[in-house]
Amino acid sequence: MLFFTSIFTSFLAIAFAQKNPHYVGDRTTMVHLFEWKFNDIAKECEDFLGPKGYGGVQVSPINENLVIKNRPWYEKYQPLSYKIISRSGNKTEFKNMVKRCNKVGVRIYVDIVINHMTADAQPAYGTGGTSADPEQRRYPAVPYGPEDFHKSCQIQNYNNATEVRDCELSGLHDLDQRKEHVRKEIIKFLNEVIDCGIAGLRIDAAKHMWPEDLKNIYKRTKALSPKNGYPSKRQNPLKPYIYQEVIDLGGEAVSKYEYNTFANVIEFQYGIILGNMFRGQDKLARLQTFNDSDAWRLLPSSDALVMIDNHDNQRGHGAGGASILTHKDPKPYKMAVAFMLAYSYGHPRVMSSFAFTDPSQGPPANSDGDIISPEISNGQCTNGWVCEHRWLQIYHMIKFRNIVNGERLENWWSNGKNQIAFSRGNKGFIAFTVEGDLREKLQTGLPSGTYCDVITGEVDKEVSKCSGKSVIVDKDGMASIEILSNDSEGVLALHIEAKL
Repeated sequence: MLFFTSIFTSFLAIAFAQKNPHYVGDRTTMVHLFEWKFNDIAKECEDFLGPKGYGGVQVSPINENLVIKNRPWYEKYQPLSYKIISRSGNKTEFKNMVKRCNKVGVRIYVDIVINHMTADAQPAYGTGGTSADPEQRRYPAVPYGPEDFHKSCQIQNYNNATEVRDCELSGLHDLDQRKEHVRKEIIKFLNEVIDCGIAGLRIDAAKHMWPEDLKNIYKRTKALSPKNGYPSKRQNPLKPYIYQEVIDLGGEAVSKYEYNTFANVIEFQYGIILGNMFRGQDKLARLQTFNDSDAWRLLPSSDALVMIDNHDNQRGHGAGGASILTHKDPKPYKMAVAFMLAYSYGHPRVMSSFAFTDPSQGPPANSDGDIISPEISNGQCTNGWVCEHRWLQIYHMIKFRNIVNGERLENWWSNGKNQIAFSRGNKGFIAFTVEGDLREKLQTGLPSGTYCDVITGEVDKEVSKCSGKSVIVDKDGMASIEILSNDSEGVLALHIEAKL
């Protein structure tokens, strides 16, 4: 009995460890710098992300991928080998980026594609110059051969779990993770990435792999090394944070609850719910029960990575459809992101995009297909990069979340007019209106004083001024809150470090 208890305890320790993002200090939130180059990410960590309190960066897939005509973004999701080389940079640049970001307290998380290799292509050559023969399932740079793949079939019935996991997604040749050779090659790649100093992994298309196979692979990955600045724990080594892409909106054979016991899962319902709320298609007042995951069919908070949008669904696929808010609807989008960062559910991830008109369009690039670096003007990105993470309303809410982390949600208020407010202990307060003007005297939970609304302005402590709205909180914690329906922002937020 003692033996089995020990095994169970060990399993729980691994599972818990792989749900810990390993953020530095009081940081709480990562950003997906979609398609950024490694050198640019390093500079952004030093210049902006570190100083503004971001906890980490998710980077696009780093391994060698198939070069596709017109260089669409999705070519990075067609692996040709596990060499670290893509349009974002090579292994030396990747390691340098991780080191520089870690040095300023910003962790790196890598989007990992291990469900499949490329679809058929002739000729098939990669970003590192490697060639392959996809039609014959031969990828010599790994190496993989025909015996390493499931038999050829296309996913057509999502109510058949075996078909979802053993057949090909969009013609991408499906690896058989039950084969020991495949497992060893994947583990070798993951361990190489971990050795570079990263903190965690996003597992692309996890829904299309068997949970038992993934558990086997995760269990055999290396611990995070003290050489890369992680704490040394001999009894319970720190394992990388893992969050898995499992799109589950209900009604299909594969469930997110098959994956959340051993690693985190991306909660796709979350962005759909908040998209509907802040589009005015549902009532904000209903969010009072948002901490009841059963009522909303959400994963337990500790198991979920949450987002308003991602690189897939902002392009109209990957779940959510018209419910998904993106940077193209800036006012409701900023409100939804503000709610995500103010509310105590899940591990949040902020999206940072490039502009697009065609859903297949790749990142800003020159005539040779080389990615163009973002340029910064007045604190914002130009030349084709949107950079939502640099929007004042979003990076101020990053700080808000860091400050209120661990505080109870209190003083919930709603007037039934699609307006809500709540506090986080005595450290933060936030209010929203989707419909009509909000003019109310509300309990903020904050100590008395004058506060800067961090949604509309910056605090200048030297002269005790706010460049946006100011709010006076009385000795009882009450304040007159005003948000007009024609304001460019439908949200107001205060926190203790914004006290003038």
